[in-house]
Amino acid sequence: MVVQLISRLPLSRSGVSVALLRSRARQLLRLCDRADHALGVVLVDDAEMRNFNRDYRHRDSPTNVLAFPGPSGGELPAVISGETPQLGDIIISIDTARREAVEQGQSLHERLTVLMIHGLVHLLGLDHERSEREALLMEAREKELRQQLQENRRGKMAHLAVNVDHVATVREARGIAEPDPVQAAGICELAGAAGIVVHLREDRRHIQDRDVQLLRQTVKTRLNLEMATAPEIIDIALAVRPNMVTLVPEKRQELSTEGGLDVIGNRRKVEETIQRMTDASIPVSLFVDPDMDQIDASRDAGATFVEIHTGRYCEAPPGEERDREFTSIAQCAEHAFEQGLRVNAGHGLDYRTTRRIAALDTIEELSIGHAIISRAVYVGLERAVREMLDIIRHSRDFPG
Repeated sequence: MVVQLISRLPLSRSGVSVALLRSRARQLLRLCDRADHALGVVLVDDAEMRNFNRDYRHRDSPTNVLAFPGPSGGELPAVISGETPQLGDIIISIDTARREAVEQGQSLHERLTVLMIHGLVHLLGLDHERSEREALLMEAREKELRQQLQENRRGKMAHLAVNVDHVATVREARGIAEPDPVQAAGICELAGAAGIVVHLREDRRHIQDRDVQLLRQTVKTRLNLEMATAPEIIDIALAVRPNMVTLVPEKRQELSTEGGLDVIGNRRKVEETIQRMTDASIPVSLFVDPDMDQIDASRDAGATFVEIHTGRYCEAPPGEERDREFTSIAQCAEHAFEQGLRVNAGHGLDYRTTRRIAALDTIEELSIGHAIISRAVYVGLERAVREMLDIIRHSRDFPG
């Protein structure tokens, strides 16, 4: 099959992951038994869409999507050429798609996928404007394709990494040996967690050096060490050799990490740390705000992962403000994916806010700590982890 996806807008402006949309288009062709056909998808702005609508539909206004069966016979320059049978071309306005995504609480790419499905069903011969019966058939076919696409994506659910810092916080409050974060990590793994996260702070307010050493010996999944670019902590990381490190900002007076790492402003120190970890074969993730420039700087600095800060999304009240924060996370995650970075997310996620983030198929892993440890006070740690895993497991069963 051939899927040609063209953006008439600069990718930095459009915020679109071409690789992600092309992958979804290919899946849709297979679901429609058209794997032997070629499909063209063209992304335009409202002004160009208005021209298409005026020239071919005699309507002087933009719309969200148009479909032109192929070959076009010269009426519309075909996106695809060659021997492969042409299904046709789908034209989508990014401007309109972005507005609709915000209105409907979806990520931009979820909305673009819905519009791509609508255009594809048109290319398969259905037209909702011909009759009410055909409109119902078209709606049912679109729903079926969305569900099938979701089914294909369910097996790629995000992993859960549990941060056990707050177990150590309770221990340090009494200055005794319990509760033990190492034992807690074992319970989390047995409950299904795919990783353990700890933050070794310079002030040692919760996790201690001995905890990190014992966790490295006992964690059976993956140990992610959060750390600042402090020389002492770097030396400890190189000695312990966790499965990965996540560089985070650190302030003595903060209760918890308050924002993402300023990779741009600390580029030399970040690059030096990444190089030392890379030389030791330790992958590095950078904890960054959902900001395109910081993601680009992370790529340029040599990071393997970015972990997108979800704090503002979690703290925003439900409604338009939270929807805007979600859209920003979704677009930045997809941009990072397009840049070749692996994408994680975390900070502030709880049993109400996790589902939407977990539904983003660009995100590999969610780092969640406080919510799980808090829930464990009431129901026990094993059940708290399993409840969060259940939310993640079913997150992609629902649109948006």
